[in-house]
Amino acid sequence: MTSTVQDPIDLLRTSLEEQFQRSTDQLAELTVRSRQRSHGGYDHDTLAALIASARQAVSDTAHALRRMAEGSYGSCERCTADISLQRLEILPHARFCVPCQRRQTG
Repeated sequence: MTSTVQDPIDLLRTSLEEQFQRSTDQLAELTVRSRQRSHGGYDHDTLAALIASARQAVSDTAHALRRMAEGSYGSCERCTADISLQRLEILPHARFCVPCQRRQTG
C-alpha cells in the first residue's frame, strides 16, 4: 500500500489558485453590480469598499503565486528569513515573517 503525502507548498499553491479564482470572480461580479443603476442592492460606499477589498485580494494572491513561480515564496521580503509554514497556512499570501510584520505595522 502506498501513501502519498503532498508537499505543503503544493497544497498552499492549490489553495492560492482557488482563492485567486474566487477573488477574480467576486471582483468581476462586483464590477458588474457597480455599473447597474441599483448597484445590486449595495449603497455606493459599501460597493466601493467591497471592490477595493476584492482588488486587494486578487493582487495579494497574484503576488504570492508569482513568488511561488520565481522560487522566492516563503521567504520574508524584508529580511529573507523563512516564513513559518504555520504562518503561511494561516495567511498564504504573507510577505513578511512575524518579526518584520510587527515592525511594518508598528
